Amino acid sequence: MTVAVWEALRRRPLRFLLSAWPLRAWAFLLSGTVLGLLVLLALAALLFVGVGLSVVGIGLVVLLAAAVSGIPVAAMERRRLRIVEPHPLLDPHGSLPGTGALPWLRTRLRERATWRELAYTLVFGLVFTATGVGFTALLGLSVMLAVAPVIVWAISPDTVMLIPGQAISDPVGALPGTAAGLFGLLVCAYAGGLLAGTQVRIAQFLLSAREEDLSSRVIELTRSRARLIDAFEAERRRIERDLHDGAQQQLVALSMTLGLAELELRGQDSPASAYIARARGEARQALAELRGLVRGIHPQVLTDHGLPAAVAELALRNPIPVTVDIDLPHRMPTSVETMAYFTITEALTNASKHSGADHVAVVGRLRNDKLVLLITDDGHGGADPTAGAGLQGLADRVAILKGRLVVTSPVGGPTQLRVEVPCSA
Repeated sequence: MTVAVWEALRRRPLRFLLSAWPLRAWAFLLSGTVLGLLVLLALAALLFVGVGLSVVGIGLVVLLAAAVSGIPVAAMERRRLRIVEPHPLLDPHGSLPGTGALPWLRTRLRERATWRELAYTLVFGLVFTATGVGFTALLGLSVMLAVAPVIVWAISPDTVMLIPGQAISDPVGALPGTAAGLFGLLVCAYAGGLLAGTQVRIAQFLLSAREEDLSSRVIELTRSRARLIDAFEAERRRIERDLHDGAQQQLVALSMTLGLAELELRGQDSPASAYIARARGEARQALAELRGLVRGIHPQVLTDHGLPAAVAELALRNPIPVTVDIDLPHRMPTSVETMAYFTITEALTNASKHSGADHVAVVGRLRNDKLVLLITDDGHGGADPTAGAGLQGLADRVAILKGRLVVTSPVGGPTQLRVEVPCSA
């Protein structure tokens, strides 16, 4: 990582003096001195109380608070660094498994970032505070010497002791002090930039997210996404089961009851017969639509017989002829089969609506523990993944299981969708 104040100092050292960088570095160092002193006092108090009360047990809680005290200090420092560093530091902490204090404490104590932040807190309270006090003294003395004539003029005719052992009674005699003060300010400008850059570099080393922190975030994200997929599939199957065992059975019973009523009224000259026949037809239509809805939520054939049989049944209902050639040595994981089925369903729907194709071919193989699907139509081509939500939705569905979707669709056709999904995703 680069340090902005060091880069400004290295590229144009003379213009550095006339820029806002010295003031920004001074503000960063002076605010760090005050905050560092407060952090040092708070940390010393926590350690003193924790060690003193450790014999009664409550001291352990105080020591745990001291152990995680670096977390709020690091969060404050990542914000304060923006005074001299335009590029923000990434928070190295991962997500929490719960909202209580114990899950939070357990998770944070297991993270390396917590202990790096505690080390930064110790360095901040001890080293940065000490150097900040020295720098503050040098800056204050330089400012006082630079305005020495004004000080002497303001309190004249008394004698001023600006420098030990040397009394000054008139503003002209204070001019050498002004020269020394200006030189001190020049030194403070460059020293402040160097010290601020050093603190930024240490903060980047201890407070920024490292590769292992980002890797753990990716793992957490993948696991949470897998849990969401499982929860979504479980909820979809619950809805399918409720519709199949509840509403569908009630519609079947209603249709049978209407059929019995129609038989009882057969041969009678009653105006109710026409209404009962109409109601029975509407019940049959509603039952057919409900069965299609249940099949679209999660087809039973996919659960019972796997992907090849489910896609073959899907091909029979498709308005465009579909050739299915899926040869798999064994059943795929449930999430992979579900994703593949609904991806093929979406692809066939898009081909029927937009491609103008006369034939679609679906080929599936297992290669290097990856399910590879090729969906090809002989339509007019020219499919643009960025033009609508259809292909983008397919890509998002495949990406959930860390797969990829490749679309080849030259103008004039054919259009081919290649889907690759790792079976271990």
